[in-house]
Amino acid sequence: MNILGVDIGGTNLKFRTQQQEEIIKVPSGPKMTPEVMMSAIKKHTADWKYDRVSVGFPGPVIHDKPLLEPHNLGPGWVHFDFKKAFGNKPLKFLNDAAMQAMGSYKGGRMLYLGLGTGLGSAMVVDGAVQAMELAHLPWRKQKTYEDYLGKAGLRRDGRKKWEKNVLKVIQLMSTAMETDYVVLGGGNAKLITKLPDKVFLGSNDNAFKGAFMLWKHEKT
Repeated sequence: MNILGVDIGGTNLKFRTQQQEEIIKVPSGPKMTPEVMMSAIKKHTADWKYDRVSVGFPGPVIHDKPLLEPHNLGPGWVHFDFKKAFGNKPLKFLNDAAMQAMGSYKGGRMLYLGLGTGLGSAMVVDGAVQAMELAHLPWRKQKTYEDYLGKAGLRRDGRKKWEKNVLKVIQLMSTAMETDYVVLGGGNAKLITKLPDKVFLGSNDNAFKGAFMLWKHEKT
């Protein structure tokens, strides 16, 4: 069994298979529609052999399908037939933070926060992962958590104030979720200068680790 892992981000689309180390990275953003994404994937994987696919999507997912259009990408995701686009191969489609969280999990009760273009969030409890949509909940001054912790908040407020807000949200959510520990992922997690106790940096590779773990109980 060889699995293709696809991590759809607001800044980059990344993908690799289980049997290779190199990660292919393609710029995404507001012009990235599902058709553009599939064209890029097919271009780079024309001579690859894989039989299953895991896709991490930056938005809510229900029953292997996007529930809403993503905030940081182009349109057309909700009604796109991903299974057909991947040649009707077995497909698992889930929230990207949930996929990253699975690959970051070390047991117990873990909160994952993805500090990237937007804000990803997921909780893993005793091995069961649940994506969350903290990003678009209101927080302060009629702005959402993503408005403060996403890339726009970093640019607007500067690194020091942004970091202060990140640490405050970690404290709030850790208490609310009764977590054992927190893992920070996403491209901006490395900007945190001093991690609190029981807060750890994740790795971008964990998204693919999670993508492959999704199939661990499936028959080859």
